[in-house]
Amino acid sequence: MNQKRFFLTVLVLVFVLLSNNALACTSAIITGRVTANGRPLLWKHRDTGQEQNRIEYFNTGKYAFLALTDATDKGGIAWTGTNNAGFSIMNTASYNLKDDQVKEMDQEGALMYRALELCASLQDFEKMLDTLSRPMRVEANFGIIDAQGGAAYYEVNNHSWVKIDVNDPVIAPHGYLIYTNFSYTGRRDEGMGYMRYQTASELFLQKSSVSGFTPEWIFSHVSRSFYHAFLGIDLRDPDFSPEKANGWFIDQDFIPRRSSTCSIVIEGIRKGEDPLNTIMWTVMGYPPAGICIPLWVRMEKDQPYLLLGQGENNRSSLCEKAVRLKHLVFPVQRGNGQRYMHFTLIYNQQGTGFMQQLACLEKILFEKYRALIQTLEREDQTGNKLTKKRVAELYAEICPMIEEVYDRL
Repeated sequence: MNQKRFFLTVLVLVFVLLSNNALACTSAIITGRVTANGRPLLWKHRDTGQEQNRIEYFNTGKYAFLALTDATDKGGIAWTGTNNAGFSIMNTASYNLKDDQVKEMDQEGALMYRALELCASLQDFEKMLDTLSRPMRVEANFGIIDAQGGAAYYEVNNHSWVKIDVNDPVIAPHGYLIYTNFSYTGRRDEGMGYMRYQTASELFLQKSSVSGFTPEWIFSHVSRSFYHAFLGIDLRDPDFSPEKANGWFIDQDFIPRRSSTCSIVIEGIRKGEDPLNTIMWTVMGYPPAGICIPLWVRMEKDQPYLLLGQGENNRSSLCEKAVRLKHLVFPVQRGNGQRYMHFTLIYNQQGTGFMQQLACLEKILFEKYRALIQTLEREDQTGNKLTKKRVAELYAEICPMIEEVYDRL
């Protein structure tokens, strides 16, 4: 191999490795039969090379919707979202489905944007997949719940798709399915995310044997978990103290990682309820340094200003606050320094870590969220105008509280 060809080969390998890390995610669909309130949950813990995310409301198609998008996106891209018909979608990249030599890929965000515009049900999504031109330029697992009780993953490559029904007790005996970065119908032992899959599976199984799943549990016990199933360690366990190693630890195959940019749980509705009661629970930015805020499509463009794109770079200010703390946790840039986290800044035995301080605020916020949701359920017949007023009042109260806590960190 000549020197030029060797150099190009190395560049390609580096690009592939970086791309695989950048497009890794952890996710789950949890059916209503195992949640605390009987409503299905759709969870995506996003990992990407673009650390600045924002929330945007779109009204460009048959259905209006809320979506997570990169700060740099100009439109037509959605990485997780829910529409006013109660159709919700997210994805994880797969690395064992592709069966061709097509080079121009990565159209998952455009596909999900189109689905949110057009689809109200799993059946609508399936029809859309069948009508898309080939190659579809995707290699992904798409997770979907709808207002009719549908809950399924779709393993999709350039030319075909397979439905994995989470409501089928043979396929999902515990009432949920977990996906990372491989597909069940793909090539065996290829793909990525097996360590994270093992960790998430153990955490979910422990929870399923005790009580029902909630968005709050997912954020606190999975998206912010530093349990590593393969190594059998938990950095938050008092008996395993990174403080003995000067407070540092290697960031490798935990669910929250340096590349984690948000965690979203979409809480669907029970069959027959108003699709506008769907809640998009959102932790923006690096989840161990983030705060949860619930969102409703019915609020249209009147979403919390902390999550909306602002300024010249169209960034979410809450995302920027979480990313600022993440950079303190990962301060080393040279060599392999980005793989090392100063864990005791996040969590320590004194209780002063970023995650611990933010958890105190989030506990207060969830009490307010639960009170609001109970009020909305009681007033469900009073009309959309009053509901929007109640939610707007909540946002006006909590946003300054959140900013004040971050200003002290």
